[in-house]
Amino acid sequence: MQQRDLFNSLLLASLIFGLGGGNVFAKNKMYRYINEKGEVYFSDQVPPHQIPLGHERLSPISGRPVDIVEKAKTKEEQEFDERLAELRKAEAKLIERQQTHDKVLLATYRTKNDLISSIETKMHTLETQKTALEGDLTRLIRQMEEQQKNAAAFERNGEKVPQELHNHIKSSQQQIVQAREAITDHTQKMAQIKKENDSNIERFLFLTQTNTPGPKGRLASIKEASELGLFYCENDRQCNKAWEIGQTFVHYNSTTPADIFNDKLIMNRPPATDDDLSLSLSKIPLPNDEYQLFLDIRCRDSLPGKALCASQRVRDIRSAFRPYVNEALLRAAQQ
Repeated sequence: MQQRDLFNSLLLASLIFGLGGGNVFAKNKMYRYINEKGEVYFSDQVPPHQIPLGHERLSPISGRPVDIVEKAKTKEEQEFDERLAELRKAEAKLIERQQTHDKVLLATYRTKNDLISSIETKMHTLETQKTALEGDLTRLIRQMEEQQKNAAAFERNGEKVPQELHNHIKSSQQQIVQAREAITDHTQKMAQIKKENDSNIERFLFLTQTNTPGPKGRLASIKEASELGLFYCENDRQCNKAWEIGQTFVHYNSTTPADIFNDKLIMNRPPATDDDLSLSLSKIPLPNDEYQLFLDIRCRDSLPGKALCASQRVRDIRSAFRPYVNEALLRAAQQ
């Protein structure tokens, strides 16, 4: 508190002298730095032993940061940052796609009813197509049954079934198999579209009921996965359950409100203060149609914010993510 009072006094004096023509403090540099104990200091110079620990250069008029010199990093920390940047690059693609989707959604529909009406029209078309496919299947089954009756009639009369009739029966059987596969594919497509439609309605309501805009590889070892906040999915069922569990983890540990949530990206709003933690969870594809869940933590772009993101508190949140998901999955399996 004393340091903050001193800083405010310096700012006030700077303004007074500046307005009075003296402009004494405006000519001086002002810095904010955090020592090894986490204590914040304001001064017109940075002690030599403090330089490797990082500091901010502040505006002597407004007191706002104008330049940040980060803490010197070890080789291990640099490698960690590179891996984190790689994951964030993949996450950024998901965010960009979501933002594009949001723009299209808001530009296409003015109200929830417009969206629902459009969805109902599309689903009606899909239902009509499914009915037509089911009609084709019924026709093929009746056709084959008639062909089989004709073949049975030949056999009852002691006559050889014509090869052409055999061929027709075989062709009908193949067409029936194809028709059933087409119905199965179409049903799965309808289920996927319904899921997307439900997601679009939920997203549209979220976007229109809030007045704030949205925020503008390889497998890891167990140790690396814990440090980076990664969870590797063994199968789709496990991944879907882990995604639900991860959503709870994100909202519990974030200090900012929710912003984006779908089946590929869960994100809370950006940090507004130096003490804020904004968590996100992204489903990043791997080779062979597999996924890894990436928990990311963002802090404010300031010296205290960077110190927070480099703190043990944030490391503990990252390392807790994977065990949290595994324990929740184990409890769910035992129920």
